[in-house]
Amino acid sequence: MQDDLISILIPFKNTEGFLSECIDSIIAQTYQNWEVIAINDHSTDDSHQILQAFSEEDPRIKVYRNSGEGIIKALRFAYGKSSGQFITRMDSDDIMSTDKLEVLVRSLTKFGKGHLAIGQVKYFSKRGISDGYARYEKWLNNLTQSGTNYSEIYKECVIPSPCWMAFREDIDLCDAFEPDRYPEDYDLAFRFREQGLKCIPCNQILHHWRDYDMRTSRTSEHYAHNYFLDIKLYYFLKQDFDKVRALVVWGAGTKGKTIAQGLLKAKIDFTWVCDNPNKIGKSIYGVEMKHYQFLEDLKNPQSIITVANEGQQRIIRAYLHDMGQFAMKDYFFFC
Repeated sequence: MQDDLISILIPFKNTEGFLSECIDSIIAQTYQNWEVIAINDHSTDDSHQILQAFSEEDPRIKVYRNSGEGIIKALRFAYGKSSGQFITRMDSDDIMSTDKLEVLVRSLTKFGKGHLAIGQVKYFSKRGISDGYARYEKWLNNLTQSGTNYSEIYKECVIPSPCWMAFREDIDLCDAFEPDRYPEDYDLAFRFREQGLKCIPCNQILHHWRDYDMRTSRTSEHYAHNYFLDIKLYYFLKQDFDKVRALVVWGAGTKGKTIAQGLLKAKIDFTWVCDNPNKIGKSIYGVEMKHYQFLEDLKNPQSIITVANEGQQRIIRAYLHDMGQFAMKDYFFFC
């Protein structure tokens, strides 16, 4: 197994304070047949010099400057420079558990092509982890433990971007890092699903995810909620939308309105429902808002649900269950 080369793709930008810890965690891996392809995405601090120093000490670490701009072009460039049979990503501000590479490659070797090796994650921060991140970590790890990640893919990104590994051939089947759609990790998760890559269950924490104010997911416009909604709608229409069924949008909040606008732009008819008496009967974007019980008048509807409140979600789920409908076939929670 140690004969198989792992390519670790690392885009980096202005993470000088964390890079040494990140690379040290890779050098300390129990699995040693790896190469790091690190791409400097126009850093203005000493990040490049830090990586260059590591490269001079260890030829497995290769450092390049991004020929384009942004994480997608950096990943594309890194992938083009890689040589490994196995491909994985790493964030330049995070830390690997010592056996991360060994566990992931062992899983892939056991299950073979057509599979995706994943691991559980743990957030860490000097200031402590917020309740939102703690809930996301628990939710993500529960999915990863059972390998049922795709079952809730329309809620959030279900494949942790720096904690997966796949065969190169499978990455190529998924069109690698070619699409220019952000968030790029969420987009790739949908393409993993589209190509039928099966998630291998894992009950181990393999990746330590650092949270801090300047983290990309907190600062980049490409990780704003509207980008996530755009991705969700794009892949719903591509992978799960049944054109012969009546389409329903639940919820008249900001997310519901964003989805409605996307459907109108795509010229797709839909029924819009909610339980807010102040909105029922009114027209928004030219579509009359109806009470959710209007679903009972529709033949075999398919629903996009944009209601975020967990209590209301449970009520909606029970209501649809009584109608004989099933999640990820008849209805999809977009939050």
